[in-house]
Amino acid sequence: MIMVNTWDITIPKLTEDEKRKAYIYLPEAYMNETAKKYPVLYMFDGHNVFFDSHATYGKSWGMKEYMDFTATPLIIVAIECNHSPDFGRLKEYSPFDFSDPQFGKITGKGSITMDWFVNTLKPEIDKKYRTLSGREHTFIAGSSMGGLMSLYAVLKYNHIFSRAGVLSPSLWTDFHAIERLIRTSFIKKDTVIYMDYGEEELNSHSGMRRTFRKTIDLLSDRHILLTSRIVPGGTHCEASWEKQLPFLIHTLMYQ
Repeated sequence: MIMVNTWDITIPKLTEDEKRKAYIYLPEAYMNETAKKYPVLYMFDGHNVFFDSHATYGKSWGMKEYMDFTATPLIIVAIECNHSPDFGRLKEYSPFDFSDPQFGKITGKGSITMDWFVNTLKPEIDKKYRTLSGREHTFIAGSSMGGLMSLYAVLKYNHIFSRAGVLSPSLWTDFHAIERLIRTSFIKKDTVIYMDYGEEELNSHSGMRRTFRKTIDLLSDRHILLTSRIVPGGTHCEASWEKQLPFLIHTLMYQ
């Protein structure tokens, strides 16, 4: 039986005892081949990944259907974001402080978020499921602020994550901080990143085409194995990100 398990979790340092959902996708072969172990993809905005009925805007990535159809041998662990109206998601999904005319001053708690992913969530997943727990089989992905966090994670926690999917990343938050992160992080030579941006998104923030291009150049200068795309007609929504799954999953699983 192909399934997505869900359970309630808490992240005390971020939202104390407030519950949110963890979603864990297990491929069909997981049940049939009981000795086999699997790589793991960790994802942000877990409520938007699998089920339209759970998604913020009524449309998910359709990840379950894609994974079922392709029979990809991959466990996916997706964690629901903070829905606090006090910009909870922006705070948890930003690695640094930034200011924006629309949101005001945002105090970034991304390092706390990733500390929980690395030191609490991952050990629990490795204990409970048959995972290939080493760095070479541990991936991370997200979109928008989750894309920014995935870029941060694969750079800052490169000893944990070897590959990342960075879709429509929020590079506009503080590009100088992102540039410093890319230039100063210790990055192993086998690091793989898939990064894209929608064609229709490029006008959403001033200078985005230039910022996206410079990010690509910086990552290439660090000898990262990079797949980058400007998605024809791509927009900033789950329906658009769903269409990129063949590119994302192929890059993460490429041997």
